[in-house]
Amino acid sequence: MNDCVFCKIVKGEIPTYTIAENDKFLAFLDLSQFTPGHTIVIPKQHYESIWDVPNIDEYYKFVKEIGNHFRSIGYKYVDTLTMGRGVFHSHVHVIPHNGNKNDWRDALQPIADLQEDENRRLNPGEMKTIQKKFQMN
Repeated sequence: MNDCVFCKIVKGEIPTYTIAENDKFLAFLDLSQFTPGHTIVIPKQHYESIWDVPNIDEYYKFVKEIGNHFRSIGYKYVDTLTMGRGVFHSHVHVIPHNGNKNDWRDALQPIADLQEDENRRLNPGEMKTIQKKFQMN
C-alpha cells in the first residue's frame, strides 16, 4: 500500500527509532509512548491484519524475542496488544512495565482510543535515550 505509514517506515521513507529487525520483521518505538519502551512490531511485508500474516508463528516468535529482551533488562511485565485499528498494517504493541500504578494503569487508560496522542510524544533526545536502553544488539 503506497499510503501505509508502516510500509513507508519499512522503505525508509519515514525515520523511526528501531529496537530490532530481521529480514521479515521490524520493531520500533511508538511515537506516542504509553510507557518508556512502548514498541510496535510489524511484518515488513504489508498485511492488513495479524490474521493475514501467513508466517504468524515466526511473527510471534520475533515478538517474543522483543518481550524477553525487555524482561532481561529489568521489566517484570511485558504486555502485548493487538487491535487492528488506526493503521491497517499488522502490528503488535509491546509495552514494558513493572506494575506500578503510574507506570501502566494510567498510561494504558487510553487503550480504547489508540489514536496518536501529542501529550505522550517525547522529543527526539528522549526517544534516542529510550532507544539506546531498549535496543537489541
